[in-house]
Amino acid sequence: MDNSDVSDDRNAEKRILESARHIFHIKGFEGTKMQEIADDARINKAMLHYYYRSKDKLFEAVFSEAAMDFFPKVLQLIDNDLPVFEKIKNFVHGYIDVVLTNPCIPGFIISELNQNPERLKKFFSKKQIRPPDKFVNQIIKAARDKKIVPTDPMQLMLNIISLCLFPIVARPVIETIFNIPDNKYLRFMEVRKKEVTKFIINSIKVK
Repeated sequence: MDNSDVSDDRNAEKRILESARHIFHIKGFEGTKMQEIADDARINKAMLHYYYRSKDKLFEAVFSEAAMDFFPKVLQLIDNDLPVFEKIKNFVHGYIDVVLTNPCIPGFIISELNQNPERLKKFFSKKQIRPPDKFVNQIIKAARDKKIVPTDPMQLMLNIISLCLFPIVARPVIETIFNIPDNKYLRFMEVRKKEVTKFIINSIKVK
C-alpha cells in the first residue's frame, strides 16, 4: 500500500466518524441507519462495513471518542490538590470552556445514556475512570474543620455542573428569552463563569 492509499483510508475513516457523530447526535442510535452515514460520508455501504462491521461498533467508536474527550478533562479539573474555593473557581471556568468547545457532547451522551445506561458504566470500567474521591474527601474535611458549612459533596458537584451546563444545553432558549444576540453569547458565558463561582462559594462559605 502506497502513501496515497493510506491517506485515502484515513480520510475515509475520518469522514465516517464525522458523519456518524453528526447523525447519531441528531437521531440517536435507534433512529440512525448505516446507509445514512455512508451517504453523508460519500462512501458506499460496503466500505462503511469494511471499517465498522456494525452500527453498534461504529456507535461505540463515536461514543468513546466523545466521552474520552469530555470526562477525563472534567475530572482532572476537580481531582487535584488546590484549595477548595480555588478548585471550585477553576472547575467552573474550565468546565464551561470544555463544554463550549464541544457543545454537542453533553446532549449526545445524556441522550444515549437514557437509552442505554449500561453503556457509560461499561465505558467507565473499561477506561478506569474513577469518581472524584479527592474532591469528596476534601469537602468532608473542610466541613469537619469548619472551613465551609456542612455540605453533601455529591449535591455540591451536581449544583456546580447543573449551573454551568444548563445555559449551554439550552442556548437557543436562553438567547430567545433574554434577547441575547448570537455574537454576544460567549460574552454572556464569561459573565456566567463569575456568577456561578460566586454563587457556589457563597453557598458553602462560613458566615
